[in-house]
Amino acid sequence: MKSSLGTVIIYARDMQKTARFYAKHFGFETSGEVIEGLIELSAPHGGADILIHQAATSSKLGQVGVKLSFHVQDLQAFIAEAAANGLKFGTVHTANGYSFANAKDPDKNSVSISSRSFRKVNAPAE
Repeated sequence: MKSSLGTVIIYARDMQKTARFYAKHFGFETSGEVIEGLIELSAPHGGADILIHQAATSSKLGQVGVKLSFHVQDLQAFIAEAAANGLKFGTVHTANGYSFANAKDPDKNSVSISSRSFRKVNAPAE
């Protein structure tokens, strides 16, 4: 049986704030409307969609069990644009022909940007 990842569900304290974060910084499209308890964000350039779900007050958010990784060809350009929009990424790490950097969403969930999917096969380690 084959399958593909189609949706990531993110539990959020403030659903609207989290939806705006992913729309503003990663280009997801959304009406922001809560339908059936969820805010849907679609990936206009392919990839998995995101559903924002209201977190229970007892939920511990921001754990490292899941990290969303966004494919970005030019990390430095993306980091500069994100900074201009108020999102700060940490140190850029380089390994095996690609680079990545990490940040947090409003609920302290880990997000990263990575050029891994754009690396050249058999690229030398830097």
